[in-house]
Amino acid sequence: MATLTFSDLLALEHGGWDALCSARGGTFYGELMTSAAVMVLVNGMVLDRDAVASTLDQAPPWSEYRLDGARLVPTGTDSAALVYTATASRPGDPEPFTALMSSHYRLVEGRLRMTLYQQTTITH
Repeated sequence: MATLTFSDLLALEHGGWDALCSARGGTFYGELMTSAAVMVLVNGMVLDRDAVASTLDQAPPWSEYRLDGARLVPTGTDSAALVYTATASRPGDPEPFTALMSSHYRLVEGRLRMTLYQQTTITH
């Protein structure tokens, strides 16, 4: 059974980034997100689970990433958020992408499920 511990949530975040590095982000997040979940991206897009599942596998993969300063924010008896700074690069990009990330999770039938993900840029 999954738990809302720092290590479990951080492992999920690494799993997501690993999936994004191997062009499997749509598959990974399509299974992780609840039916009502959304991703709020730094470019202003808001994607629901269906949009994430149908588009992220085709996104250019990241070649490397780093997660720094992660901290757990309890939000209830069956929910919590993980907040961290991510830095990621793609081949050919002049500078790495750096943003604050917030991923909110809830336990649903003993499984961790993402309910909300938001990026806030810190690169400008």
